[in-house]
Amino acid sequence: MKSAPPAAQDRMTPLDGGEVFSRLWPAADPAAPLILLFHDSLGCVELWRDFPAQLRAASGCAVLAYDRLGHGRSSPRAQWPELDFIRREALLLTELLAGWNIGRFIAFGHSVGGAIAAHCAALRPAACQALITESAQAFVEERTLGGIRAAQQQLSRPEQREKLRRYHGDKADWVLNAWVRTWLAPGFAGWNLAAELPALHCPLLAIHGEEDEYGSALHPRRYLSLSREAAELLLLPGVRHLPHREQPELVAGAVAGFLRRRLG
Repeated sequence: MKSAPPAAQDRMTPLDGGEVFSRLWPAADPAAPLILLFHDSLGCVELWRDFPAQLRAASGCAVLAYDRLGHGRSSPRAQWPELDFIRREALLLTELLAGWNIGRFIAFGHSVGGAIAAHCAALRPAACQALITESAQAFVEERTLGGIRAAQQQLSRPEQREKLRRYHGDKADWVLNAWVRTWLAPGFAGWNLAAELPALHCPLLAIHGEEDEYGSALHPRRYLSLSREAAELLLLPGVRHLPHREQPELVAGAVAGFLRRRLG
């Protein structure tokens, strides 16, 4: 009889600016690699739903997800994100990694979390074993801005705002407004990954839905252009901005196969 996987563990970690909530899905093998998940602009640990457990089962890796400050169960933020918030978010992770005694990791980021994960990989080349981006933006595209405007209109409805409160509590309005204000700010229009990021020196898998409403396939190709190591592109026909929710088994299996090929 197959034994049950180890139970998930929750932790609050003090960082500069407040406490951060995180959840670890331990691997059956303590020596297995760890995948660190970076959520999107409206996301949090709970919104990954069953995917971390599916990813652990497919890959054999431990999986760690955390709520950025202002999101989920982490401390609220009083200030709006700075225009260089993507790099700043990557720099904040030192205490979180130390709190879980994590030396090396595989970075997996969804949407803007992919850009944060890429910065984390570039800033910690000795620690990051591989980078996986999913639906990640690499620059400000009109398709991205149009998707944000449409989402802003949809989320203005009371029933949709209540869904955000279910995951972010009293921080829900800040979460939505921080996303919209930042990406639609004129000063953010020139942001692009290549201008900020040195070359990536770890294996890279870029996953992208062909019907992604927040970005065309130019984005994953831009990530691949920054890689100096083995890089793979997985374009998913008929898939929109949430591949890990729309096709969870396919995405988890693709990640597991990529890690077997590149890390052994």
